[in-house]
Amino acid sequence: MPVASMTGFARGAGQDGSVAWAWEAKSVNGRGLDVRCRLPAGMDAIDPEIRRIAGKLFARGSLSVSLQIDGGQGQTRLSVNRDALDQMLDVCRELRQDVDAAPPSLEALLAIRGVVELAEEEEEEAPETRSQRDALIVSNLRETLDALLASRQDEGARIAAVLADQLDEIAKLAEQAADNAALQPEALRARLNERVGALIDATPALPEERLAQEVALLLVKSDGREEIDRLRAHVAAARELIEAGGAVGRRLDFLCQEFNREANTLCSKATDVELTRIGLDLKVVIDQLREQVQNLE
Repeated sequence: MPVASMTGFARGAGQDGSVAWAWEAKSVNGRGLDVRCRLPAGMDAIDPEIRRIAGKLFARGSLSVSLQIDGGQGQTRLSVNRDALDQMLDVCRELRQDVDAAPPSLEALLAIRGVVELAEEEEEEAPETRSQRDALIVSNLRETLDALLASRQDEGARIAAVLADQLDEIAKLAEQAADNAALQPEALRARLNERVGALIDATPALPEERLAQEVALLLVKSDGREEIDRLRAHVAAARELIEAGGAVGRRLDFLCQEFNREANTLCSKATDVELTRIGLDLKVVIDQLREQVQNLE
């Protein structure tokens, strides 16, 4: 399965006789899988099915799934709200005791909001008819969530292409660091000899055990080749994860932390301006990489 983004949108629609429906499914980034459903009255039984299907298709993301149903509610007719009309007539009679005015016309009374209402006559529906329509609605739900998955995978493919370019840039910068003159064995040896000589000539003289500790510390601090080797290994691991596909966002995010740790250490060991520049460039690209990774499932 290819890598997928956590963002996507899909819409599905269907019709059965006089009843039409429309599904909308959209998803955004989330730490885990969070499914929220908005369903018409009487359709709550579909909620578990939505969550079951979503759980099979998606590993992460905040999903919003909504269903709208139109039609199938019977014939519409007008009705008069007798209680509201009687209240208005009572008010008119009461006011006419204080105000000399003609009685209100029938048209004026019927124009008052709430006096005339639209009512729908319920039609009896056979249970098997309702069951068949619900099956069609659920089938359309599956198609809609499949389309959402395809939308997320399309976005994931675009992100994967960006990640590939960024990993290539990290690999290139790591090789530039490896070729840096300050990290060549001769330069490391000369710098180490100079510092060890300074330690030996220190006054008062350092104990032999302390001198050995200082030399070991100098070796660790002056050699950045270990960090470069780990950067190369992390680049290879990230490429393998992207190639394998699936829900790899969390593991890639962890690798980004490791990338950043190696870049920070390389900067701290830098002994010349060029190596420092390479380390800073690495940090910039790694931050960009992590921003993209956090969109992946």
